[in-house]
Amino acid sequence: MLSPRVLRTVSETTYVFLVVITIVATGLSCAAIISQAVRTSQTRSWFKNFNALIVGASYLVVFVVSFLLCVNRRVAVRLKLQRISKTYRTIGRDDLPASVHKHVVQEYIRSCLISYESLPKNVHHEGWGRPGTKYSGIAFRRALLNTIPRIDQLAHVVIPLHPKLKPHARMLHHFRFLNPLLLKDEDGMSPLHYYDSAIQLARHSVRELTEEEFEIGMNAAYQIEKSLNECRLEMLESDSMTDLNEQPQT
Repeated sequence: MLSPRVLRTVSETTYVFLVVITIVATGLSCAAIISQAVRTSQTRSWFKNFNALIVGASYLVVFVVSFLLCVNRRVAVRLKLQRISKTYRTIGRDDLPASVHKHVVQEYIRSCLISYESLPKNVHHEGWGRPGTKYSGIAFRRALLNTIPRIDQLAHVVIPLHPKLKPHARMLHHFRFLNPLLLKDEDGMSPLHYYDSAIQLARHSVRELTEEEFEIGMNAAYQIEKSLNECRLEMLESDSMTDLNEQPQT
């Protein structure tokens, strides 16, 4: 791939070459026609040769007109380029003719409509939230697994001797010390049981989580975090009351 500088040099050289070829060809044709006019005249000379005068004058007029057109074109382009601002500025409505501004606005609106109509609608990918819902753009598996470090951090705040998290530990076993703090439903199941089941599906299931399974897991995670936060607040209140009782009375 040639560089822009080489391409520009080649383009300018080709342009100059074509101009020179055109001038030479025009001059040769002019000389040939004038010489033919001289040969076909009665006197066979340049003197009082009307045909040679017409041919020479025609070529001269064409040359002058062509030269003036080229000069006019170059001057017009140069003036238009000088009117272009050298600094960046936003083009406003007053900078364009009304017809041009209307055309630009119509094309912009058309492009926006095409972009909007091109968006996928009613598309559902397994393991992802449906567009238009509160779970739009959420990957169920990753979002559910991301709750583990957050709950583990709260568990260490409430229970300082809580065991360290192992990569593949069951949630029911790892958070077993939190089970007494959690409320149980009519079936005797705590949020930790539902959370453990959801995490096991997210970790080991071949298929992706459904929206219902994701909601069950996230609701269980929310209940666990809520219970831990309540215990943490109770611990802070208890510590503050202890500090007040230990202050010396005056």
